[in-house]
Amino acid sequence: MPYPRQIMYIIGNEICERFSYYGMMGILELYLANRLNMGGPEATEVLHLFGASVYFLPLLGGWIADRWLGRYWTILSISLFYCLGHGTLAASEGSRAGLFAGLTLIAIGAGGIKPSVSAFVGDQFSASQEHLLTKVYGWFYWAINLGAAAAFFIIPWVRARVGYSWAFGIPGIAMGLATLIFWLGRKYYVRQPPSRQAPRSESEKAQDRLTLRRIGVVFLPVPMFWAVYNQVNSTWVLQGGKMTPFHGLNGETMQGAGAVLVMIWTPILTLVLYPLAARLGWRPSALRRMAAGMVLGALAFVVSGVIQARMDGGQTVSILWQLAPYVVLEAGEVLLSATGLEFAFEQAPPRLKSVVMSMWLMTIAAGHFLIAVFTSINENFIKARGAAQIYVYAGMLFVVAGIFMFCASRFRGREPMDLAHP
Repeated sequence: MPYPRQIMYIIGNEICERFSYYGMMGILELYLANRLNMGGPEATEVLHLFGASVYFLPLLGGWIADRWLGRYWTILSISLFYCLGHGTLAASEGSRAGLFAGLTLIAIGAGGIKPSVSAFVGDQFSASQEHLLTKVYGWFYWAINLGAAAAFFIIPWVRARVGYSWAFGIPGIAMGLATLIFWLGRKYYVRQPPSRQAPRSESEKAQDRLTLRRIGVVFLPVPMFWAVYNQVNSTWVLQGGKMTPFHGLNGETMQGAGAVLVMIWTPILTLVLYPLAARLGWRPSALRRMAAGMVLGALAFVVSGVIQARMDGGQTVSILWQLAPYVVLEAGEVLLSATGLEFAFEQAPPRLKSVVMSMWLMTIAAGHFLIAVFTSINENFIKARGAAQIYVYAGMLFVVAGIFMFCASRFRGREPMDLAHP
């Protein structure tokens, strides 16, 4: 059964929007540390506090979409803030005031549309097409990483040759294109009305609250995964900067290799391993896949710690060695993140799809916030360095993965869709 034709407009929008976001994000750490002279720890704190705001604001964006504007108009209108934010960064290179103004506008734009786009994908499928959601969210996530991969390879190259103004400006152009592509599909979209147009009874409200609490308990341990994972934009960039480059691969551009690995893992998992596991009798439910993703995330940081230990010992290490933890980490990301989008949409009450999507995105916000907190605590009190610091993160994620499995084993919600379904 083919996907609805309007999906191509949403996917095209997502590719360009992610190019704009990750193009800016991929050069931000070194821009803060070197161009604005913030230093490594301060730059890491600022970057991850910005990331926290991007993933916190979906709570507001989801409420606006579900309650007032609907998802279509929320995406279209808030995208304008996004474009303006990139323009501000491009026009104010070297200015701290311009930096914070631009990042604020981008946070409003990116955070405001995130839950709506994720839920808008699911809105396009009828009840008879529900079994396609696992695959479409896999391809949606693939599209995210196509945009990210292109950005991580292209924008650092632009920055190195023509400076930060163009390196921030090109993502702004991409965001304008994303908005245009989304608008072009306006005649084909299925648009769910905001809930203010559909009053709820007291029993419905009570059931919605109960469902939100159950989903929230499952999501509670997930921020620790993101606290570890999102260090690919900071700790791993700095680690890669001390490794020997290889034909254009360095700490910045290696982020693009990570996105390419997601694009490789997504079809392998979605089209091969999930159906194979189902046929062999091991049902790869959403929660089982998410738990496996957390374990792989912890293992990736063990591998990263081993590499860092060699560097701490004075060995010269090629950037190619960083591919090893990336391979493991990106498999974990697909298992947890793409599945988390699917789980959030599937389990959400019909009237609260964007809000539940925002709850999922809030786990990423909390992860960014935790990194900033951990960085500050370590810098001021613990003062762990090198491999020891990385091993601590890995150990914490192993513990939290066990907590997630405990919470997931007690979750009672909608029956998951059959992944072996044709």
